[in-house]
Amino acid sequence: MAAPKKGRSASAQSKPWRSLALILIAIVGLTGGMFLSGHTTPRLGIDLAGGTSITLEAKADQGSAINKANMDTAVEIMNRRVNGLGVSEAEVQTQGDRNIIVNIPKGINSKEAREQVGTTAKLYFRPVLASEPSGPAASTSPSPSASGSPSASPSPSTSASAGEKASSSTSPSASATSQGRAVTDALKADTTPSPSASASASASASAPPVDEAALQAKYTSLDCSKDKQRSVLGEGVKPGDTTVACGQIDGAWYKYLLGPAAVDGTEVDEAKAVYDTQTAAGWQVTMDFNSKGAKKFADITGQLAQNQQPQNQFGIVLDGEVVSSPYVSSSIAGGQAQISGSFTQEEAQGLANMLSYGALPLSFQESSVQTVTAALGGDQLRAGLLAGAIGLALVIVYLVAYYRGLSLIAIVSLLVSAALTYVIMSLLGPTIHFALNLPAVCGAIVAIGITADSFIVYFERVRDEIREGRSLRPAVERAWPRARRTILVSDFVSFLAAAVLFLVTVGKVQGFAFTLGLTTVLDVVVVFFFTKPLMTLIARRKFFASGHKWSGLDPKSLGAKPPLRRTRRPSGPAAGPVETKEA
Repeated sequence: MAAPKKGRSASAQSKPWRSLALILIAIVGLTGGMFLSGHTTPRLGIDLAGGTSITLEAKADQGSAINKANMDTAVEIMNRRVNGLGVSEAEVQTQGDRNIIVNIPKGINSKEAREQVGTTAKLYFRPVLASEPSGPAASTSPSPSASGSPSASPSPSTSASAGEKASSSTSPSASATSQGRAVTDALKADTTPSPSASASASASASAPPVDEAALQAKYTSLDCSKDKQRSVLGEGVKPGDTTVACGQIDGAWYKYLLGPAAVDGTEVDEAKAVYDTQTAAGWQVTMDFNSKGAKKFADITGQLAQNQQPQNQFGIVLDGEVVSSPYVSSSIAGGQAQISGSFTQEEAQGLANMLSYGALPLSFQESSVQTVTAALGGDQLRAGLLAGAIGLALVIVYLVAYYRGLSLIAIVSLLVSAALTYVIMSLLGPTIHFALNLPAVCGAIVAIGITADSFIVYFERVRDEIREGRSLRPAVERAWPRARRTILVSDFVSFLAAAVLFLVTVGKVQGFAFTLGLTTVLDVVVVFFFTKPLMTLIARRKFFASGHKWSGLDPKSLGAKPPLRRTRRPSGPAAGPVETKEA
C-alpha cells in the first residue's frame, strides 16, 4: 500500500509548473483583453473623477404610495433619463425607504441633469407623420400592430420582434430634397383632416401653426445615432406641438415626424404583458384606457386607419424618445386595445411597464445637490494610495525581517494578486459598470492584510513541520492540507462578510464590499495556483532545502528536533520491541 501512495505523492509534486502556467495564461489573457477593449485603467467613481451627486426625496403624488415597487420604477425611469444624456456611467440607486441618489460624472451640465431626473416625465401617444431610418446602421423593419379585439389582428407585422418596430416612408439613402418634400407633404396632410374624419376631435387638426421650414430643416439634419442630437429633442416640446423624435429598433435608429399629442399617457389605466394561448399569437401588450382616454384613442385610431404607412402609425413617446410605433387598421373603441407582434416575454413586459409607469409614480424634491471636483477626488485618491503604499511597505518589511528568503515568495504572490486585481477591475468597468471609489480603494488596502495572512498561515505550517524534524520537501507537502483548510475557512468568512455587506448596503459602501469580496476570491486563486506550486519548486533548491540561515527555514534557528533514525525491525516471530535511537 505504501508504494502507490508514494507514487501519487510524487506525481502531485511533479506538476507545479502546470498550475503556474495556468495562472500565467490567465494573466496574459486578461491583460490582452484589457488592451483590446481600450479600457486600460479602472473606471473611477464620482468621488474620484468628480461630478454631481443629487439626492431626491420621494413625495406621495395623487394617492401613490411610497413603496419599494414605486421606488424601483422611479429608479428605472430616472436611469433611462440620465443615460439618455449620453452618460452611460451615471448611477441611480435607492437609499433607504424614500431617497434616490443620482450620481453623474463630470462633463455633464449639472443643471440639465437636475431637470432631467427631477421632473415627472409625460408619456404621449402622437400620430406619426413621417418616419425613416437615421444613422449609418439603419435598416427598415415592419411595425407591430394595434387592435381593439382580443385576438391579434392579421397584418404584415406579425413577424416583427418587439414593440418598437417601425416601417419607413423613405429609403435610407433618401436625399435632403426628398426628405424635405416628405415633411412638407406630411405637415399639409396633418393640418387638413379628411372629410370622413372631420367629425372627430383630432389633435392634429387643432394643432397650432407650424413653422414648416424650421421643422423640415430639423428633421432633415437629424441624425439619431448621435447622442448629443437625441438628448435635446424633448426640450421645450409641448403636448400640442408638432415635433421630431428618435426611436431604436434592433440596434438601428429611426427618426420620426410626430403630430400633436392625441392621448396622454396618464389616461392609460393599466397595461399588461399577456401570452395569447388561444390563437398562438405569442406575447402581446394589452392597454386599458379611462373614459377620457378611450374616446381620444378611438378618435385618433379612426383617423389613422384611413391613412397609408407610416401615417397609420402612432408613436408612443417617453422623454422625447419613441419607445414603440404600432400601426392601426381600424378604429379602436371601448377603451381596450392591444399591441401585437413577435414579442419576447421580456420585451412585452418592458413595453407594458413603460405604458403603465411612463411618468414617475411619485413626485420628488431635491434634498441635496453636491458637486465633487476632480481635484478633490484626486487628492483623496492620492491619500488613499499613499496609505495603501505605506501599509504594503510595512507588510513587506515585516515579511523580510521575519521570513527572510521565504518572504520573496510572499512578495511575488502579492504582486500577482495586485496584477489580477488591477486587470479585472479595468475590465469590470465597461462590462458591469464597476466604478472604483474611495471605499473600494479601502477594500483593496484591507485585502493586502488578508492576502498576507494566507501566506503566513502556510509558512508557519511548513516551519512547524521543520521543527518536528522533517526536511523541507516533505514539510511543504505535509503542511499544505492543514494550511489549506485554515485558508479556506478564513477566506470564506471574509467573503461571507463582504457578500452580506454588499446586499444590505447601498451607495459607496457597496464598492468596499465588492472589492473586498473580489480580492478574497483572488487570494484563494493565488495561494492555490501560485504560492503552493512555487513553494514546491523552491523546496528543490539547495539554498532553501539545506536550511540556509537566510532562507527563513533554518532548522537550528527554528529550534527543530533532531531527525529520528529507526533501527531495522528484526524479522521472525521472536522479534523484540523496536529500538529508537537519537542521531
